[in-house]
Amino acid sequence: MGDPLTEQIISSAIEVHRILGPALLESIYEEALCHEFSLRNIAFERQKEVEVIYKGKKIKGQRLDIVVAGEVVVEIKSVRKLDEIFAAQVLSYLKSTGLKRGLLLNFGESRLIDGLKRFSL
Repeated sequence: MGDPLTEQIISSAIEVHRILGPALLESIYEEALCHEFSLRNIAFERQKEVEVIYKGKKIKGQRLDIVVAGEVVVEIKSVRKLDEIFAAQVLSYLKSTGLKRGLLLNFGESRLIDGLKRFSL
């Protein structure tokens, strides 16, 4: 089992998936998940912009789907099967933000739990 915050996030995502089912657009799941967070009084930031540092230069343009309670990066996908690049993406987000926990949620799976990956640095 994970920590209480990630468990709340996963529980919220399972509820969204239970109601909407698989294979809608990622933006639909993002909107629904943020609404579920609001209903459960879970603090979040949506489409949070972060800077990537390259040789001392700040590069803008990177956006995270959701950051929950300033602690957990949540990346949403709606694909048939998770590709390794998505895991690398979450790890790079954690590195860019300095945050220690991330969740990759694939709403394209018939069971959300099969499309869930946890990350911890």
